[in-house]
Amino acid sequence: MHTRRQASSIVLLAIGLTFLLAGCDATMMPKLGDTEGSRSVVLGKSKHYAVALVGKGESLDALAKRFLGDAKKAWVIADANGSAVLRSGQTLIIPLSQENSVGVHSDGYQTVPVLSYHRLVDDGGKLSVSPRQFEEQMAFLKQEGYHVIRVDQLVGFLRGKEAVPRRSVVLTIDDGHPSAYDVAFPVLRKYGFPATLFVYTDFVQAGGLTWAQMREMHDSGLISIQPHSKTHDDLTIRMAHESPDQYRARIAEEVNGPAKLLEARLGSRKLSYAYPFGDTNEVVVDEVKRAGYETGVTVRRGGSPFFAYPYTLRRTLIYGHYDIAKFEQALKVFKARDLK
Repeated sequence: MHTRRQASSIVLLAIGLTFLLAGCDATMMPKLGDTEGSRSVVLGKSKHYAVALVGKGESLDALAKRFLGDAKKAWVIADANGSAVLRSGQTLIIPLSQENSVGVHSDGYQTVPVLSYHRLVDDGGKLSVSPRQFEEQMAFLKQEGYHVIRVDQLVGFLRGKEAVPRRSVVLTIDDGHPSAYDVAFPVLRKYGFPATLFVYTDFVQAGGLTWAQMREMHDSGLISIQPHSKTHDDLTIRMAHESPDQYRARIAEEVNGPAKLLEARLGSRKLSYAYPFGDTNEVVVDEVKRAGYETGVTVRRGGSPFFAYPYTLRRTLIYGHYDIAKFEQALKVFKARDLK
């Protein structure tokens, strides 16, 4: 394995050697002046990579559309070259195949932080993030080149089937407070950021979000609405009067009931389950797996590598006292390790 910094230079050197071995001479190579049009000039191409000189005014989106068939894969080219900034005449490496879908390198491995918000109000509460703070944090993600991905993309990464951008982040909002609609939703639409809203269904229309608000959020395509139990009770506690079978039956209702209701009212596909208070045990995990969820999330801090157990994924709570420096510390996207 090679380090992330060495990857681009190694690939470029390998393709350059291919030219030499094939007997190419300098007169056959395009000159920088050939890039003055709007289209890149291809210097070489193999099954896995292309090398091109960037055309004048050409964008990453246009290159991704041309070479990868999807403008949304611009991040693949940016990650391979260490920058999202292009200049005319720049030599660019374009990966044509997915060779490292799990983000493991000789100097460490990729992790995906999942951030957890609750109330977006300015009331001084520990779990209350003010509207101004939330706006600043989302602006920071955009300005610093983080990629906010959906939970289903995270699932693909955890299964080793889908690479995600190196600076990937997942956004979640718990409980279903009205501020998720009043504050978070407009900001997320502004930046085009997807998020998962975990609601406990007893709270809907009872001080929390309304079904109409949740319908609007769901229909936007940005917000996935997923279960956070029915009652928000601590599911790890078996009541004194409950037999083991009665306890399991109650857990089954807390896990299955909300999913059925969300599907019936919103058409929401069951994907992820947020454990109340971020805590779980073997009984709860077994029921979540049996119910067909693909992930279960806790509130144990840190990012998740591809080998993380999908039913006890880490999430990092974002607290009201966080400034931008503290917020940045929550964005753990790489774990340095000597894996040579």
